[in-house]
Amino acid sequence: MSNRKICVVTGTRAEYGLLYWLMREIQNDPDLHLQIVATGMHLSPEFGLTYKVIEQDGFVIDEKVEMLLSSDTSVGVATSVGLGVIGFAGAFERLKPDIIVVLGDRFEILAAAQAAMVARIPLAHLHGGETTEGVIDEAIRHSVTKMSHLHFVSTEVYRRRVIQMGEQPDRVYTVGAIGLDNIRKMNLMDRQSFEEAVQLPLRDPSFLLTYHPVTLNQGQSQKAMNELFQALDEYPNATCIFTKPNADMEGRLISRMIDEYVESRPSTCKAFVSLGQLRYLSAIQHVDAVIGNSSSGILEVPYFKKPTVNMGDRQKGRIQASSVINCLETKESIGDAIKQALSSEFRRDIKCMNSPYGDGEVSGKIKGILKEANLSLLLNKGFYDLSMEV
Repeated sequence: MSNRKICVVTGTRAEYGLLYWLMREIQNDPDLHLQIVATGMHLSPEFGLTYKVIEQDGFVIDEKVEMLLSSDTSVGVATSVGLGVIGFAGAFERLKPDIIVVLGDRFEILAAAQAAMVARIPLAHLHGGETTEGVIDEAIRHSVTKMSHLHFVSTEVYRRRVIQMGEQPDRVYTVGAIGLDNIRKMNLMDRQSFEEAVQLPLRDPSFLLTYHPVTLNQGQSQKAMNELFQALDEYPNATCIFTKPNADMEGRLISRMIDEYVESRPSTCKAFVSLGQLRYLSAIQHVDAVIGNSSSGILEVPYFKKPTVNMGDRQKGRIQASSVINCLETKESIGDAIKQALSSEFRRDIKCMNSPYGDGEVSGKIKGILKEANLSLLLNKGFYDLSMEV
């Protein structure tokens, strides 16, 4: 009997970093055959051609699906989804996977899920049931949930939410946040090695910043970034390490603004298209606070017992640790949140907290379920009705 073919789809540097140890688990299992489809930002020179990182890590990319247009408008993103469906349809026909694995809520994943659904290939989805009320990703995540057949969620609350959407309880597994596996398994850089790697000394204070467009509130990105920069100007000697946004609507505008700000503070600020998982997690370990609206500030940063200044509504609805400080996208509110994050009292209080997303060892659990699942029964999905009065 041939090995079970498990196809992992990845479209961004961050998503690949989360999937790395699961891919390694599948690759190292003699009873499984790993297939990889790279798409989206991985194939774009603008975003660093990060498919090369996948290959440098010792993985073989079986298919590359070009779908990313040189446009961050709503029309450009919608067109990219259409191109993606076409590309994934051909890739899946050639690969003939037994099951496909996707993570999260991005438009590249929506395209892959649609192609898999029509091709009648079972789909396993990671990080379903979560809410991010400020972005279109909210609807994408829930749509992918309904097209999926196995669900790996990060908390019991999210498991209940997926079941509430009509998914069978015996197909929904609470495994924790897969990104924590990287923290547990990687040998992170010491402070000196990290400073050498980014060619920037870490002053007091030091910040790691990532701000993504809030796609349900178009036109606000420029204002929000200007407010953030004004708040940072209150710390003229602070080290600021920016990671640039994903290929979303208004993403290029944010990238240009970051470049201009870094140019105005070349001795203290630096921007990266991609830090990679090792440098990114090492940065969290050594900076004083993480600022922006990335899911990493909610999922991974609390594991380090470091403060997160979470701007705006992009992560609204997600379960949060006590180390997360929410603020409005105004100079005053951001500034107040940064002051709180740097205060000795706050930093002392969060030292004794636990992450609500588990403590890692997630990839092995997922691999085991993917290996043992009866795939022949997965495609027949019944709607699970909750016993409740409306």
